[in-house]
Amino acid sequence: MSDVIAPADISARIPPWVPKETYSYLAHTEGGTSLRALARNAGVHASTILRQVRSVEARREDVLVDLLLQRWGRRVQTEGDAPYQEIDDDLSGEQLKREACRVLGHLTDPAAVLAVVADMEKAVIVHENADGDTTRRATLDRTVAEALAFKGWIGCDTPGKVLKYRITATGRAALGKIMAQSEMRALERSMGQSMREIRGLGEDQSAFRHDRFGDEMDGSDAPAGRQTRFQSTETPLALLARRRDKDGNLFLGQDLVVVGERMHEDFVLTGMTHRRDETWDQFLCRAQDAPAGSPQSRRAQDRLIGALRDLGPGLGDAVLRCCCCLEGLELTEKRMGWSARSGKIVLRIALQRLKRHYAALGDAGALVG
Repeated sequence: MSDVIAPADISARIPPWVPKETYSYLAHTEGGTSLRALARNAGVHASTILRQVRSVEARREDVLVDLLLQRWGRRVQTEGDAPYQEIDDDLSGEQLKREACRVLGHLTDPAAVLAVVADMEKAVIVHENADGDTTRRATLDRTVAEALAFKGWIGCDTPGKVLKYRITATGRAALGKIMAQSEMRALERSMGQSMREIRGLGEDQSAFRHDRFGDEMDGSDAPAGRQTRFQSTETPLALLARRRDKDGNLFLGQDLVVVGERMHEDFVLTGMTHRRDETWDQFLCRAQDAPAGSPQSRRAQDRLIGALRDLGPGLGDAVLRCCCCLEGLELTEKRMGWSARSGKIVLRIALQRLKRHYAALGDAGALVG
């Protein structure tokens, strides 16, 4: 092994989504390359490299970030280490986006936290109830939590043996960007337009706005000359779960939120999309005729079809739009022709029916994550 390691050498040993200043940090701390040599190589002043190194070093106070940098450091020090694409303990860029969408989506709920113990291989997302009880929402590999912490998308507010992380402002912005990119891809698939046409739409946001699941709405739904915005990254269930009835009780119990998320999991696993004008029965017909994917996707497709059949029209429409596609209640009411503020009543009844459906499935009705 040579006496020093250049940033170019490190780029082949860590994921491509890692910021370039980390290359300089590892080249200096693990590879022995001087700050001046790094500055000459980058064509910047040595003080710039010093600030980058100090910035990364300061982040090692976070246990998950420190563990990740330790692993990368050992890899840098290993002669002939495998290139990034052959290393299994890292996430690719697409895997990071996919996991970020799932994990950060859960963490948009103010009562949700990501809990992890440093020497455990798994992390868990739990919902902390007002009475102190917790409900498990999802599990994930610790490497996913490390990557999210390194990106600054989650932050630890309770250091200790059990680390508790919450979504940061940077994480919320990243989630919105990832969802917007996903919506553009969904538009391309569902509308069959060329990439050139899609890019044209993306450059002029004033003519339309996107629903959370990739629909396109024409300018008649917004005041003339006024640019609309993307909806909140919080799900309709998370927003509704914070509302209270006239007696001060939560409108949706945590048990109903969980079954709604269970439905959303199966919908995501199927890889299907929902068209904005598609009714419950039309979606069912298309789902039944959809080609079989992986065994996991096929099982999720069967569970989704079974649940929608049990709910029937009306209730099935509410769950399909609000839980699976994350469409807002007001938009659902408008598209279904329901009276104002009736959507939340229909959705609650649908979730109560869905809870009984999943209870009848036994262990098969539990959250996959």
